[in-house]
Amino acid sequence: MREMLLSMRWQDVLDIAIVATMLYWLFLILKGTRALKILVGLTFLLLASVLSKSAELYTVDWLVTSFWAQVVLVIVILFQPEIRRALAQIGQTPFNRTMSTGEESRTLEEIIRAVVSMANKRMGAIIVLEREIELKDIVEVGVALDAKLSKELLLSLFMPYSPLHDGAVIIKGDRLIAAGCFLPLTLSPDVSKMLGTRHRAALGITEETDAVVIVVSEESGSISVIISGKLTRELDAAALRRVLNRIFLREKREGLAIVERLKEFFPVRSK
Repeated sequence: MREMLLSMRWQDVLDIAIVATMLYWLFLILKGTRALKILVGLTFLLLASVLSKSAELYTVDWLVTSFWAQVVLVIVILFQPEIRRALAQIGQTPFNRTMSTGEESRTLEEIIRAVVSMANKRMGAIIVLEREIELKDIVEVGVALDAKLSKELLLSLFMPYSPLHDGAVIIKGDRLIAAGCFLPLTLSPDVSKMLGTRHRAALGITEETDAVVIVVSEESGSISVIISGKLTRELDAAALRRVLNRIFLREKREGLAIVERLKEFFPVRSK
């Protein structure tokens, strides 16, 4: 062991660090999704392949080897949402927010007030909050607005007589950039049959992007939040506020803290 450590080059350390980072990044993407369970199953198959060879179990080895010949196609089919989300995240920067914490807090309050009002009136709604991954493809099929976000604007868009009330609205920062947008429906077989089109659309967009979606049920007036394909239902105003603050305000605080730490290591020199 000591000889191996002494013979290690700096390139070997860098190689190990890169692979470890890639594996950790992959785990973060798959965490909490059904793909992680499938990945565990594939790991067991890999172990079965190794053990069958060492134990000379020829039939088992043949079956497992035949399966691994098609494993690339299987991974592409099973992991479609996760692959799309991972590719979409490449090149995205975590420091692209321009709003201050106070402005973002006020924006979230406008959304919460509108959602609670719609829930009390049983007005169906689906509100998509863009994060790091841009939703240009979704915006292009809707009606472009680019308006200052307000409770009154959200309520007017989801009024039953509004021509845009059946689609989703897309919010970026403090701007409502589009309405009447159609979202991709989830194809997951694990989704309850009791969920309607709004909830299925919310699940679909969060499986492909890092967006946060708020859904108000027209039938029950219940409020739901969907993140990374995970649905949380029956939220009240306080619970909704906690969820949104934890996601958006904490991200901003952590991002600013990282920037400040980077400034300590790379101070800006005055000319």
